[in-house]
Amino acid sequence: MGRARRRAPRPPVEVSGDETGAVGEVLSQDRLAQLAQLEERLGVRFRDRSLLDLALRHGSFSHERGHDPGKSYERLELLGDAVLSLVVSDDLYRRYPDMDEGGLAKQRARVVNEAALASVARRLDLGRYILLGRGEEKGGGRQRQSLLADAVESVIGAVYIDSGYGVAHHVVSRWIHELGEVIQRAGEDFKSQLQERLQRRRQMPRYRITQEEGPDHARTFLAVVEVNGRPLGEGRGKSKKEAEQAAAAEALSRLERGGA
Repeated sequence: MGRARRRAPRPPVEVSGDETGAVGEVLSQDRLAQLAQLEERLGVRFRDRSLLDLALRHGSFSHERGHDPGKSYERLELLGDAVLSLVVSDDLYRRYPDMDEGGLAKQRARVVNEAALASVARRLDLGRYILLGRGEEKGGGRQRQSLLADAVESVIGAVYIDSGYGVAHHVVSRWIHELGEVIQRAGEDFKSQLQERLQRRRQMPRYRITQEEGPDHARTFLAVVEVNGRPLGEGRGKSKKEAEQAAAAEALSRLERGGA
């Protein structure tokens, strides 16, 4: 076999000029500038910037503008979830050659979960680039842990579609290693941390499962943690325990930001 051809470097993508978004509209200069800024944070230059725009369109934004419901980030989120799981599994398989299946699954769960992904989103300041409907905006969606985690997965899906698995693998691997201690915290007992913190204020958390979705073999739970009847955090998980841990993680993050 001959030597593989080297791919020619991509020309720089200009911010000026019209570009068409995911729903056929011309992206504004302000939006193009935002997307270019996010590309710098991601360390990725998109061939098709409309994919990145689509990855940041929440369903509420599309609904309020009468767009096709499919023109939101949900499909990319599904794809990104699969890519993320593969990248993390591949990384763990190579890093821990003597670890059994159960151990690898536990390690993967410490990274592929709502709290860890939301930490990635906050590090990227991803919330500022997401397009939300007015109701979702007023409801604090831009800082909601579950929404931030979904957006991270949709961006991964967009990177994969635009640049392939190799680039997506590089981006996700960099996030994992850069966050280091933050990602490690995803495996900690957030419920215990929250309870200890609230006890110092003579308060106690109360958890409620407010929603269950999906078939029996792929159930998803939504948990809310309250203090004195007031919601402090919410989270999703594949079990009630995982959802409560995610809710506790969001509550801790909110307390650290001084939001409660």
